[in-house]
Amino acid sequence: MLLDIQKLPTSANSAILLHAKDDVAVARVNIPSGSKLELGPARVTAVDNIPAGHKIALHDIATGAVVHRYGHAIGRAKRPIRAGEHVHTQNLGYEELHQDYEFPAVDIPIPARSANAPTFMGYAREDGRVGTRNYIAVVAASNCAAHTAEWIARSFEGQQFPANVDGVVAFPHGEGCGHAFGPDVDQLRRTLGGVLAHPNVSAAIILGLGCEVNQIDHYLGEGHNFSTDRLVGMTVQGSGGTRATVEAARKEIARFIERAEEEQRTEAPAWKITLGLNCGGSDSFSGITANPALGHCSDMLAALGGTPVLAETPEIIGAEHLLVRRARNREVGEKLLTKIREYKRYLNRFDGSFDDNPSPGNKAGGLSNILEKSLGAVAKGGTSPMIDVYEYAEQVTAPGFCFMNTPGYDPVSLSGLAAGGCNLIAFTTGRGSAIGFPTIPVIKIATNSGTYRRMQDNMDVNAGDIADGERTIEEVGQEIFDLMLEVASGRHTCAERLGHKEFVPWRIGPVM
Repeated sequence: MLLDIQKLPTSANSAILLHAKDDVAVARVNIPSGSKLELGPARVTAVDNIPAGHKIALHDIATGAVVHRYGHAIGRAKRPIRAGEHVHTQNLGYEELHQDYEFPAVDIPIPARSANAPTFMGYAREDGRVGTRNYIAVVAASNCAAHTAEWIARSFEGQQFPANVDGVVAFPHGEGCGHAFGPDVDQLRRTLGGVLAHPNVSAAIILGLGCEVNQIDHYLGEGHNFSTDRLVGMTVQGSGGTRATVEAARKEIARFIERAEEEQRTEAPAWKITLGLNCGGSDSFSGITANPALGHCSDMLAALGGTPVLAETPEIIGAEHLLVRRARNREVGEKLLTKIREYKRYLNRFDGSFDDNPSPGNKAGGLSNILEKSLGAVAKGGTSPMIDVYEYAEQVTAPGFCFMNTPGYDPVSLSGLAAGGCNLIAFTTGRGSAIGFPTIPVIKIATNSGTYRRMQDNMDVNAGDIADGERTIEEVGQEIFDLMLEVASGRHTCAERLGHKEFVPWRIGPVM
């Protein structure tokens, strides 16, 4: 990126030129028609009003010509575009790209875990992982048990917990029955299993109705990482109905709380953090401010042997070649491309397209199509080698930067990252997302100062300072890294203080 931003907006810096190869610049502030701009070698007069975050053409662009941002293609001109014109969905078309992939010639070493890493205070678990929180979870095996699970958790509202017990939380959802046995049930079980055995969970109840497809016996049998003193299974039918189930669950949870009270935070190296990287309500500033800053934090963590995990497969389309180039070896690069091909087949079953991903809010924020969105989204993953690629909700075990196959839909993506073992999540947003998770702290990073000021109750970090010329990408990245350690040690995020507890598993099959 060129990204030379001064503090006060002038004709010379009211738009941001990201790469010398670019055909467009991004308006840093609202640019009135008639404004004269100096952008690198280009001298441009705006012929339209250009909203903040939107693109202005730096020169005349012919019909069918490829348009570049970040130095990469973001589509073709649907009609002639004049220098100074607003470039957006009305004149920029999406086109699926056919990339030439550069695979690594030799294996890149797996990062060593630093002996001198900074530390945080967390809950050491028997399997070697470290929790950043200490919850009792009540997980519904199916929608039929969701109401009772919520009732159990609500019955503890207002109760004073020991200082080192974060509370009792429910995991209601709409799945677990009406499924065909096979990949869909397997994925749900992997998701719920990851939630039950999460390092941020001291103990849990798996609660069923009793007759659903997703039977609780699956989680209680041999071959699972659950000890009987940390997991209890019960059904509403077998416990005598809803009220009797609530009372029975409360007795088990009282025992769990006594055990959790004995668990204390101890010092742990930063590489024990598995950091989920997600974005939602993105805008055009996402790829300029918050995502590169989070990418800097990601690189810092990966260099220590920690594990940042990028997700959202539909939001790497058009930028996947950048990840393949960083793969640890050809096998990992091919694994990523296989996930993309599988996702494309999944979309084709429903006559969908990757370009269906940008939401109306994304487009209002200046993102014209998925290619442009993806090029900004992958910046969350920094520049470190991509060590491995994981299926949705698969437990992440590798040190270093990794990728997980998830949808772009935020609550489903976060649920997959959580089930994979992420004990902390960093979430960038331009339009202003308020999402959280029942057992995992979610750090919110605003991409622009306007959103940060409007939603200070929801935002933990203002990366808009970068576009304002107040701070650098590296400085905001360091702030995120330092905050990550504080939050891992117990500091509450805005989403936690507001009580956000969104949980939505990914259903991939038909309703039976």
